[in-house]
Amino acid sequence: MGKIGPIIFIAISAALWGIIAIFVRKLASLGFTSMEIVTLRVVTAALLLAIIGLTKYPRHMKIHLADSKYFIGTGIFSIVLFNWCYFTSINQLSLSFAVILLYTAPAFVAVLSYLFLKESMDNRKIIAVIGTLIGCVLIVGFSFRDTSSLNFIGILTGLGAGFGYSLYTIFGKFALEKYRPFTVTFYTFLVAAITLLLFTDLFEKGSILVSGEVIIYGLGLGLFPTVIAYLLYTKGLENMESSKASIIATVEPVAATLLSVFLYKENFGVLQFVGTAIILLSVILINLPKTTLKIQQKKASL
Repeated sequence: MGKIGPIIFIAISAALWGIIAIFVRKLASLGFTSMEIVTLRVVTAALLLAIIGLTKYPRHMKIHLADSKYFIGTGIFSIVLFNWCYFTSINQLSLSFAVILLYTAPAFVAVLSYLFLKESMDNRKIIAVIGTLIGCVLIVGFSFRDTSSLNFIGILTGLGAGFGYSLYTIFGKFALEKYRPFTVTFYTFLVAAITLLLFTDLFEKGSILVSGEVIIYGLGLGLFPTVIAYLLYTKGLENMESSKASIIATVEPVAATLLSVFLYKENFGVLQFVGTAIILLSVILINLPKTTLKIQQKKASL
C-alpha cells in the first residue's frame, strides 16, 4: 500500500476509537462505573489478543524481560494513567474542557518525538498541532466564558490525560524497533489488565458480568475500538513519524461527532462543521509531500 497504507491504518483506528460511545453508554446504563468499563475493556482486549496470539502468532508472544520497560510504558503510563487522569478530570471540569485537554496529546507527542526520537519539528507540524487543537475546541463546543468549574486538580489531570495518551505513541515507537505490532499491542494490554484488576473491583459485579448484554457489549468494546483499533494504529506507527501519527489520530473526535449526529440525533452546528474541516485540513497538511509544498510556495511567490 506504500506511503498511504500507514495513513489509512491510523485513520481507521481513530474512527474505531470514535465509536466507543456506543459500548460505553450501554455498559454505563447497566451499572458499571467509568473505571470498571475501562478495566472490562482492557481485560477483554488482553484475553482476545492472547487467544489470537496463541493460535496465530505463537512466535510473536516472546519478549526479553529487559524490554518489559516498554510495555510498562505503554500499558501503565499510557493506558492506565491516561484513563485515570481523564476520568478524574471529567469529575473536576466540564466534559468539553476535559476533552480539549485530552487532545493536547499531539502537542506532547511532537515535543517528545523531537526530544527522544530525534524527529524534526518544522512549521507544518506546529501549524497542524495548533489546527487540530482549535478544531477540537470547536467540535466539543467549549465556551471560555464557562470557567466557574475550573480548578487546578482538574486542569492538571486533564493535561495528564493528554500526556498519558501521547505516551503510547512514544513508548510504542521504541518497542517497534524490536517487536512486531501484535507483540507490542498484546503486552500493552496484558500489563494494563493486570494493573487495573489490582485496583478495581470489577469481578464483584458477579452475575451481571455473564449476562447477555454485558457479554455482547463487553466483547464489542474489547474488539472494535480496542484490539482492532490498537493493532491498526500500532501497525501504522511502525512506518510513520510519531508526531504525524498523533495528528492523524485526531480524526477520532470527528468520527465521534458524526456518530452522535447520526445515531444519537445530537446537534451539528456551524462551529462543529468548521472544527471538523480544520482537523481534516491539518491532517492533509501534515501528509502533503514536501515537494508539493515547495511547488505551492514557488507559485505563491510568483
